[in-house]
Amino acid sequence: MQPKQQGLITVGLFGTCGGSQWRAPFIELFEKKGISFFNPVVPNWNDSFAAIEAEHLVEDEIVLFPVTDETTGFGSLAESGYSIAQALRSNSERFVLIYIAPNVNEALQVADPAQAKESKKARALALAHIKRQALTFPNVYVVDSMDKMLSITEPLHTAMINMKAARNICMY
Repeated sequence: MQPKQQGLITVGLFGTCGGSQWRAPFIELFEKKGISFFNPVVPNWNDSFAAIEAEHLVEDEIVLFPVTDETTGFGSLAESGYSIAQALRSNSERFVLIYIAPNVNEALQVADPAQAKESKKARALALAHIKRQALTFPNVYVVDSMDKMLSITEPLHTAMINMKAARNICMY
């Protein structure tokens, strides 16, 4: 796990962790395009990594935060609102992309129907709050699929490059 490299526009891959594979197509795209990214999922996580994750949440220019259907997501749902607020409070000149799957997957629904039902309610509530919050921040994008999150990330990365270049031209 690497600290944020100054001068590089970095995409932070936050959100659902555990055994989730949602990051794979993003990492494949980023490596192909030479886009710097932060992946908090490591084989042997330890407490020293918490500070590095916090640094990336505060400094990465693009923050992705999906809550997939692979988890009941109560912690991630609560964290999503906090993460957006923290990301924007620390730097309003960045992009934040949010996806919340409307429900858990079928295996989780079968394993614990009551928990799945509560997760569905919590997801709807969190999404409603996030959408309302996003209305006041033009740099927060709420998407309705992981495919849309993937397709918008590269153009936002390009936009960030152009914004920084324009800012450098205007500096006096």
